[in-house]
Amino acid sequence: MNHLTIQEQTIIRQITAETNKKNVDNISRTNAYFAYFKQNSDIIWSFLASMVSRNGGWNMCDLEGDIFPEVIEPQIRKQLFLTYERANWLIFHDVFPQLMLYQYSTKFNRPMFHLLHYFHVSAFMQKEWVRYWKEGDQKRLTTALIINEQNVIQEPVIEHPIYKKKVFHSFLFSFQDWLHFSCVLFPTCGGEVYGASVYGFKSLSKRINLGKRLASVLFHPRLFPYFFEFAEKTPHTGSRYDYEQYFKMKTGRKTPLLRTTFPVIAHHQHENKDWSKQRIIYPAWLYSTARHHHPIHLTDWYYEKSNQLHLLLSLQKSLNLKKWK
Repeated sequence: MNHLTIQEQTIIRQITAETNKKNVDNISRTNAYFAYFKQNSDIIWSFLASMVSRNGGWNMCDLEGDIFPEVIEPQIRKQLFLTYERANWLIFHDVFPQLMLYQYSTKFNRPMFHLLHYFHVSAFMQKEWVRYWKEGDQKRLTTALIINEQNVIQEPVIEHPIYKKKVFHSFLFSFQDWLHFSCVLFPTCGGEVYGASVYGFKSLSKRINLGKRLASVLFHPRLFPYFFEFAEKTPHTGSRYDYEQYFKMKTGRKTPLLRTTFPVIAHHQHENKDWSKQRIIYPAWLYSTARHHHPIHLTDWYYEKSNQLHLLLSLQKSLNLKKWK
C-alpha cells in the first residue's frame, strides 16, 4: 500500500467503506446493484445481479411463509437462510469493489484495475476488466462476471462441509432440485413471469449455464423494458407479494417482509484464495451460447408450482407426516 498515491489509497478506503455499508442484507445488496446499473448502464451484469438477488430475498422469506414452516423444522429453515445469505454476501463482497473501480476508471478516464489486487479479486477478473476497457465487449464481461461469482461461492458455500451435509445433501434439497423450485423468476408489472431453472444446483457448470440463460432472458430486446419497469416501480421487500400483487388472480400476502423476519448477520472472510489459480477455466464457460431447453415464459408454470406446494402441504397434514429435519 505504501507505494500507492494518496488518491489511490483514498479510493481503496472509500470503496471498502461503501462495500461494507451496502453489504448489510439482501435488501441493501439488491438496491445497490440496481442503483449501480442506473448509473452505469453498460455494466449489464449489475441489473442481472439485482434481479437474481431479488429472488434470493424471496427464497429467504418463503422459509417463513405460509407453507415451509408447516413442513420443515426450524433449524433446517435457519440453515437454508444462512446458506442463501452467505452466498449473497460473498458475491457482493467480491464484486462490488470491481464495479466501483470501473466507475472510478470512467470518472478519471483511465483504467484503475491495478487496484483490484488490493480487494483480492481473482486474476481471471483482473484480466477481464482490462480487456473490457480496451474492447468494450459487454457480452464477454457479463459472462466473465457470471463465471467469477459462481466460482467465488463454490468452495466456501457449495463445498463447505457444514452446508454440504446440512443443506445440499439433505432430502429437502434433492426434492427442491427435482421439482425445479430452484428457479429464478423475472416478473413484470403486467402480472407475467419469465425466467429459467436449474436442475443440479451443486454443479458449477450448470449454474454458470443458468446465469447465461438468465442474462439472455433479462436482456431480450422485447422483454427488457418490462423487467426494468418492474424493478423501478417495485421496492424490494423480500416478500413474494412484491410480484404477486400484479397477478390477475389476487393472492394476498403469504410471505413476510425480509427485514421484519431475519436478523442482520455479521460475516467474515476467513481467507482470500484466488479460485482462478486453483481451477481450470473451461472454454465452454466463456464461449458456449446459452440455449433454452424449456419455455422462458413461466406464468402458468408458476401457478402450477404453487399448487404443487399447497398439495404437498395438505398431503403432509392428511397423512400426519413429520416435518423435514
